Amino acid sequence: MSTQAIIILVLIGLAAGILSGFVGIGGGIVIVPALVYFLGFTQHEAQGTSLFVLVLPVVFLAMLNYWKTDNVNWKFGLVIASTFIIGGYIGSKLALKLSPGMVKLVFGLIMAYVSFRLVVSGFNSLSK
Repeated sequence: MSTQAIIILVLIGLAAGILSGFVGIGGGIVIVPALVYFLGFTQHEAQGTSLFVLVLPVVFLAMLNYWKTDNVNWKFGLVIASTFIIGGYIGSKLALKLSPGMVKLVFGLIMAYVSFRLVVSGFNSLSK
């Protein structure tokens, strides 16, 4: 694993943790697209690695299915998981300092942006 990859993984973990603590999102909406766009993972690898991050206890069986088909990157998942914890703490501190309306607005904007990017990406993939 290169230094650049570790830095990207740490940033993904922190961003996912901060957003998780801030507006209750993280895995699917941050980690999966970030692994695909910044590190060139396939959708399955990104989903499997994201599930690894959140493995205990919620998604253990789903992650096992990805693992059985060799779609989990354990090293990358461990780096993201360890920094996700720190980011979650920071994000929750930030969220608690803002009004519920402001947090709701931020959540909605993030969801709208990610939804738009996924729709555009989906259309682009279909036309290939």
